Amino acid sequence: MVKYQGEALDRTFAALSDPTRRALLARLGEQDSLSVSELAAPFPVSLPAIMKHLDVLTDAGLIVREKTGRTVVCRLTAQPMQQAVGWLNHYAQFWSDNLDRLAAFVEEETWPTQPSTPIPQPNHQALNVQALRSRAGSARGRKKSTPPGRKPRS
Repeated sequence: MVKYQGEALDRTFAALSDPTRRALLARLGEQDSLSVSELAAPFPVSLPAIMKHLDVLTDAGLIVREKTGRTVVCRLTAQPMQQAVGWLNHYAQFWSDNLDRLAAFVEEETWPTQPSTPIPQPNHQALNVQALRSRAGSARGRKKSTPPGRKPRS
């Protein structure tokens, strides 16, 4: 089994679990670098909320922030994503092999074209009559309730 740095991989997947953070990464993937205000512009959340998302992405190592004067610029970094892709590829190979074996097994089997015994078809008319009878019988055997606030007569 391939060994991965557990904590780094956990932080990467935790950061990718949020749709806003994935959208921020997608925007950074379209352009080489963007300022924080440019990144935050299309989102309907506050700038402090975007900053918290950027903190998570920075802690996971998915972005790097550089400050020039009063402007903070964000860029993507590749290493955490490469580790995550490597982990996913390992398990994709595992599932692919297992699904290939399952497909081969299913294709080997000869399945009957028709069932050996006929499947009985329900008689809908008889079922409806029985349902009506059971409902009518249960209504006759019930006691009527008394209106609220009145005591039943003895």
